[in-house]
Amino acid sequence: MQQASEKEYDFVIIGSGLGGLVCAYILASEGHSVAVLEKNHQIGGLLQVYSRDKTIFDTGVHYVGSLDEGENLSQFFKYFGILDKMKLKRMDEEKFDVIRFDDGSEYFYGQGYDQFKKNMIGYFPDEKEAIETYCAKIKETCSKFPLYNLEAAGENYQMDSSMMELNAHDYIASITTNERLRNVLAGSNLLYAGEKEMTPFYVHALIINSYLSGSYKFINGGSQIAIQMSRAIRNFGGEIYKRKKVTGAEYNDAGKITGVVLENGEVFLGKQFISNVHPAVTIDIFGEQRFLPVYRNRIRSLKNSISTFILHLTFQENTFEYLNYNIYQHHNEDVWSGIDYDQETWPQTYFICTPFIAKNEKYAESMSIMTYMDSSEMEEWSHTSRTVSEPGEREDSYLRFKKRKEEQIMERIKNIFPGITEKIRSVHSTSPLTFRDYIGNKDGSLYGVLQNSASPARTQINTKTRIPNLYLTGQNIAMHGILGVTASAFVTCFSFVNKDKLIQKVKNA
Repeated sequence: MQQASEKEYDFVIIGSGLGGLVCAYILASEGHSVAVLEKNHQIGGLLQVYSRDKTIFDTGVHYVGSLDEGENLSQFFKYFGILDKMKLKRMDEEKFDVIRFDDGSEYFYGQGYDQFKKNMIGYFPDEKEAIETYCAKIKETCSKFPLYNLEAAGENYQMDSSMMELNAHDYIASITTNERLRNVLAGSNLLYAGEKEMTPFYVHALIINSYLSGSYKFINGGSQIAIQMSRAIRNFGGEIYKRKKVTGAEYNDAGKITGVVLENGEVFLGKQFISNVHPAVTIDIFGEQRFLPVYRNRIRSLKNSISTFILHLTFQENTFEYLNYNIYQHHNEDVWSGIDYDQETWPQTYFICTPFIAKNEKYAESMSIMTYMDSSEMEEWSHTSRTVSEPGEREDSYLRFKKRKEEQIMERIKNIFPGITEKIRSVHSTSPLTFRDYIGNKDGSLYGVLQNSASPARTQINTKTRIPNLYLTGQNIAMHGILGVTASAFVTCFSFVNKDKLIQKVKNA
């Protein structure tokens, strides 16, 4: 074994997704020596972008909420010192999201509760009470999450079974008998890969509230978060290494990790270790015999959210006007049913957005269409791997599969935007395998472990593990999304940093 150096870091963080970067920032800013190890050539996990035909595409982050002045993510970004360095485009006031159905009818989500309610009551004048009740319930639910409200202390929401077990679909159905309103209120459930039987209302509430509190696009792509975070981490002396794939660990007699072993045999020594990798993959890396069988079995049996297939179109210059809002298109009346799709009519549900590029405000350079795809469709090619740092090849059958899927989506898109085909310069796509290889989970899952209203305790994963100096962070710990992952990284760091003082620093930023 060759050691990276004699240096022993206070913290070694595995994975440079947002959770890993936030932990690195907090700990480095508190004076600890930190090393972040990333297996890919680009840091950031789902914040990564890639380029085709000189056009930048986001992999995971297409827009972000809670960025209005004083909102929680805005404060977190101020605390990291990156808010003023972000290039942001505020989405339309009257409609940042459009929920669209097969009959062509459209419903606008407006920014802020006042605009949101005004729009909804305009569409459903007889449902004023249900709409008011729904908005009040979202606010009430969000108030129970202390960190979400930048509070250090508060009641433990995990102990509130009435809230944890409240199902999103069932709650919305309980306040109105109007089927269309129910489906409009749940119409952006692609944001959390909502499942009718499983998704808790609190997941729906935290996410909807976030987007109502200031929805923005990242100008020229979401990778700027990772870039600015990495600069801030390095300013505090933190180190970030790319193409460093962790495959194992070394232990002392007390069962503590002394160092992580890389694929090339290098060893990084550390006192504490934080894994930003999916918990099931973390168990594989650190040795399954180090974890109790009951824990191992629970983690490995948890259901992950579904994966995705994304179609990326690039346009001929100045042909397709930029949309300052997103479209959630549903071809089924029931917005929850697109996840259990039927091959013949796929895609039944998808998300459409046009990234904002600074050099041309009127016209879009590209469009991304994101839809559900089960990773089981990738079985035939699951033995292959292909990233920039590990450039493998995939068979022609895989390319033919992708081409067929691209054509299926295009058939749908032509009906929404007549004449779009003449404006397209090129077509690209990413499959669940792309997500699996770049994010480092087992099935390309979009949002990690699915929360389950039927058994909430089973899906709660503690940041501490049985290995005394190994901790977890990332989208599987509290919530996914930029805000959720940021919050879960804070939870991880509360084991090392005074909670009250840290939250106060965020509030004072």
